[in-house]
Amino acid sequence: MDAYKQVQKGPLKLKGVTELGVTKRKKKKDKDKAKLLETMGKIQKNQEEELRRHLDKRTPAQVAFEKVQEKRQMERILKKASKTHKQRVEDFNRHLDMLTEHYDIPKVSWTK
Repeated sequence: MDAYKQVQKGPLKLKGVTELGVTKRKKKKDKDKAKLLETMGKIQKNQEEELRRHLDKRTPAQVAFEKVQEKRQMERILKKASKTHKQRVEDFNRHLDMLTEHYDIPKVSWTK
C-alpha cells in the first residue's frame, strides 16, 4: 500500500495552463442566419438533383419515348372521356347493325 501513496488523486494538470486562465469560450452569434439557411437549402436541392441523375439510368431516347407515350395516353383518355356511356352504346349498336349476316350466330336445332 505504501507504493500507491504517490498516486495523484485529482484531475490531471497540464503544464503551462493556470487554473485561473481556463475559461469557456463564448459562442459567436450568427448574424446571417437567413443567408445560411438559404445556402443550406440550395445545397440540399443540388444533392437531390444529383441523386436523381444517378438513379435515372435511362438514355435520352428512352426518356423521349416515355414522354411521347404519356402524351398519347393522355390523348386516349381525353378521347374516351369525351363520349358518354349512352353515346358509346348507340355507336356500338350502329356498328352491329352494319355487320352482315355472316357474323350472326347460326341456329342449332335437331328438328329443323
